[in-house]
Amino acid sequence: MQFIFSGHTLDMDRRELRRGSATIAIEPQVFDLLVYLLQNRGRVISKDDLIASVWGGRIVSDSSLTSRINAARKAIGDNGERQDLIRTFTRKGFRFVGDVHEDNDFGAATASRLDRASLRQNVHFCTTSDGVRIAYAEIGRGPPLVKAANYLSHLEYDWQSPVWSPFLHELADRYRLTRYDARGNGLSDWVVADFSFEASNRDLETVVDAIKVPRFALLGISQGCAVAVAYAVRNPERVSHLVLYGGFARGKRRRGSHKEIAEADALSTLIREGWGRDNPAFRQIFTSLFIPDGTTEQVQWWNELQRRTTSPENAMRMRQAWDEIDITGLLPQVQCSTLVLHCRDDAVQPFEEGRLLAAEIPRSRFVALEGRNHVILQNDPSWPRFLEEIDSFLLS
Repeated sequence: MQFIFSGHTLDMDRRELRRGSATIAIEPQVFDLLVYLLQNRGRVISKDDLIASVWGGRIVSDSSLTSRINAARKAIGDNGERQDLIRTFTRKGFRFVGDVHEDNDFGAATASRLDRASLRQNVHFCTTSDGVRIAYAEIGRGPPLVKAANYLSHLEYDWQSPVWSPFLHELADRYRLTRYDARGNGLSDWVVADFSFEASNRDLETVVDAIKVPRFALLGISQGCAVAVAYAVRNPERVSHLVLYGGFARGKRRRGSHKEIAEADALSTLIREGWGRDNPAFRQIFTSLFIPDGTTEQVQWWNELQRRTTSPENAMRMRQAWDEIDITGLLPQVQCSTLVLHCRDDAVQPFEEGRLLAAEIPRSRFVALEGRNHVILQNDPSWPRFLEEIDSFLLS
């Protein structure tokens, strides 16, 4: 989707603003503000509307809002005196008043919809040895790839989400992808007695047995990395390749840092008190950690994902279990080829934990990615390299 106006092109898919053929540097939040004004150019947008949509309802000062409006004007050659494109309506708000042409790129959009329609995931259920029903989905063709479950997943919601769907569709285009909702999450059973690390391992083992694939590549993301490592060590004949992104070997309570233990306790309290509320303010804290550079749409979807995926009690118990993980003793026992990727400024799992995984797993390859998002997004600068590294590793 592109908006064309006054010699400029705003490309939503590429997240680019161009003047002619030259790309204009613009902050992500200013880009989102421009998108919202363009999408709603038929009406005056109040300050409250902008704060709710662009800032996700967070408290924003008038000076911060004004600076973002000024930055948007500067990026498109407008200013507060002329107001040829963005007009201020005193005590009412703002409106984009320039002439705009929308280019929906109908041919490409239609092809994309057809491609996605052909990718229909099949959802099934299996039952673990302790009686928990686990939902799993299979989709795509090609070499088998199993994704270990990570915190907060929903097979159906993630497939549509602008946070997860680009990555999942890329995988399904190349591989026979199997993924599942861990116990207490998504379409799997929510009423569960055991959320231990061993229970998480049982979930993966049960799904792998259900799909009856003798050998496959295994993908772990965040705490799913620890589960993937444990499975690879216990079943070396089953795992051909191991891909670990944004992972850790030691939970917050196992890293020897009083600060991280205090953070773990604080997050558990926040989950218990605010997770299930209609007001997304509490959940917004977690969203800001997981995808600090997410677009307005991605932030809204992630806020909703937390509410839909699990209960406050389950969310708290799962986090407490992850904080106690320590798989450092397993790392030297990994036998398969391993690729470790980690963003330098990941706000959820420290970069050093990614380096530790790579340092202790024999002959593993480590890739440092630029970025802050714990869940890598399609609009991240490292997105192309992220996909290229995985494909090069798995398909070589």
